[in-house]
Amino acid sequence: MTRPSSRQRAIVERVMHEFKEGVLETGQGTPVRGRRQAVAIALHEAGASNQEDPATNRRNLARTMRRERTASEAAARSDLYAEAKRRNIPGRSRMRKAELARALQR
Repeated sequence: MTRPSSRQRAIVERVMHEFKEGVLETGQGTPVRGRRQAVAIALHEAGASNQEDPATNRRNLARTMRRERTASEAAARSDLYAEAKRRNIPGRSRMRKAELARALQR
């Protein structure tokens, strides 16, 4: 079996952390109790499962990366606001995320 990439290792690490914190859920919304099930979910999301063909693994990894990218973009307004505050940009409290990004590029 090939060695997992750094992105895959990061995904497995994140999912196992969710399991240890008790927030990992199955597709039906029930909490995951078993470690083996958590490992199976982590490998599935990372696209590193030996139970699926390579095309499905690539699709699963792409879906997970897309989901994580949109989640990180959604949480970025607070980071943009903090940077605008540090630079003392006027009107920053009323700006939306896109406006903050534009103001920071200037």
